Amino acid sequence: MKLSAAIFAISFGSALALQPFKEETIDLGAQNIKADSKLGNKLLSSARRLDDGDASWVVGYSLKFQGCHHISQWNDDADGEDAPKIQTKRLVRFRLCPTGTCAYEDASGCDSGYGDYIIDMNIFLESYIQNKMEQQEYQCEYAEAYTCAGCANADNADYCRYDCFSENGLDFCNEDDNDDGQEQFELDRYMYCAEWDLPNNGRKLEDGDGDVGYFIGPYCSDQGGKIHLGVFTDEYCTNFAEDEENGVSNTDFYYQYAGQALPYSSESLIGMDCISCADNENGNNNNNGNVAEMCEEIYEQAGKCEENLSPNSYNFYANENACSYIEGIKIVRSDGIVMQNGTTHSSTATIVIGAFAGILLLLGAYVYYLKTKLDRAKVNLSE
Repeated sequence: MKLSAAIFAISFGSALALQPFKEETIDLGAQNIKADSKLGNKLLSSARRLDDGDASWVVGYSLKFQGCHHISQWNDDADGEDAPKIQTKRLVRFRLCPTGTCAYEDASGCDSGYGDYIIDMNIFLESYIQNKMEQQEYQCEYAEAYTCAGCANADNADYCRYDCFSENGLDFCNEDDNDDGQEQFELDRYMYCAEWDLPNNGRKLEDGDGDVGYFIGPYCSDQGGKIHLGVFTDEYCTNFAEDEENGVSNTDFYYQYAGQALPYSSESLIGMDCISCADNENGNNNNNGNVAEMCEEIYEQAGKCEENLSPNSYNFYANENACSYIEGIKIVRSDGIVMQNGTTHSSTATIVIGAFAGILLLLGAYVYYLKTKLDRAKVNLSE
């Protein structure tokens, strides 16, 4: 009996030791964000806070979005039976690359002289969208004043500008007149999970305890390379507002009530550009210029792994506090698909397991030897 228990314990321990450790792999998609944009500045300031407040070295870098992922954690703020006890935390990973080597078409952005960072997705998005809107506003004003300046003397200036904007890839400059009576979607409102008021006095579903509230917020795609907007039934944007039995997705749900597709439900909120951290508003395009606000804000709040970063600045001190965590998120650049890397084994565990297996075999052989001798002794006694 004792021998059987010992064998079971050894076998159980071996099974645990042999259990492979799977590294989570995230596809990062080919997304770039330059640090000179408002988003680059905000993202960078969220990533690192310098004690002396001098982040001038960042001006020579560009911000590159690499991907996002979800983690589940206990919800300390859960109040009531219906509140989700487990909430989803969403994180974004980005990289700071030297502006001269940051590549739009490269998923990693660059392969040397970079720093890797991790930050809350909502903080990243708020900075990104604010920067994007400011950049678009600037582009529209510039085009109206210069590129499309001739439209001021046209018979129909509005139509002329509309065509001019469209021809120059500035469709976002053409204001939506909302002739169909639909409400303008407030994108900046939903960078954090926010309650959605159903249009046209839409009736909310009931769950037995009253009406169900609906919320809109960002979430990571299954592959981790895109960020979309979705409709949820809780204030933490954890549970999708969908009916799986009837095949109704959260985006179908939005369409039924709003009469139009949910913006960014299929298109990613994050673009593919490298965002320069140089503040170009005043024509500062070199390393002696000002750092963009977006980069400063994002850099301050992000977890950092700067073991590969070596800017030419006396004010820089590498921060490697988040390297272990970021290392656990393996970058896989295989046609935009998230893959699982091969299992990782411990050499020490392998040696120990081999030793136990050898001992187990020896014990088994010795038990068989003793049993054979006892059987023969019984035969001799019976004779």
